[in-house]
Amino acid sequence: MFSSIDSSWANSIFQFSAIQGYAVIQYGEVYRLLTSMFVHNDIIHISMNMLSIFMVGRMVEHLFSRWAYIALYFISGFFGSFAYMATSFSGGAVGASGAIFGIFGALAGFAFVHRERMQRQFMQFMRDFGIILVINFFIGVIFPSIALSAHIGGLIAGVLGGVVIAKSRNYLAVYLIVSLLLLLGIYNYLPL
Repeated sequence: MFSSIDSSWANSIFQFSAIQGYAVIQYGEVYRLLTSMFVHNDIIHISMNMLSIFMVGRMVEHLFSRWAYIALYFISGFFGSFAYMATSFSGGAVGASGAIFGIFGALAGFAFVHRERMQRQFMQFMRDFGIILVINFFIGVIFPSIALSAHIGGLIAGVLGGVVIAKSRNYLAVYLIVSLLLLLGIYNYLPL
């Protein structure tokens, strides 16, 4: 099915949905912050992201809540997009990797908050998590088509969100409000 898609049609979808700083800031195409999270380069790209969500997403949803998971996913994705725009203003990128790294980060934030209760499990988790981060960093450096800055932006937003929400589920609203205000502030100060 994917091979029968007309390449000009696929290129059009990429052109109108990719996160691109110039389009978002200069032309006000803010919708790209959302659409870029749902469009992928190819079947391998979307398959890897789906596998990541399947493996980690269920755990994060169980540890936090469905609403916290959704908030962490989208806030991390938005921060990932802003990080990408800050480092590549005229380039274009698609994919959910910033949001997915945020979900990984939220899991790390949860583990950090509950490290005393987890004891040895915490140390093993942090070693495994560190290995995953190092591997992904090197993959991002080796393959220049990977938006490494989006991964880092999403990861940071996810870790912070994971820490805040793991302290108390009641802090979800605080995380959402502060994150949205930060994103709005960053958007208003990006260069035109």
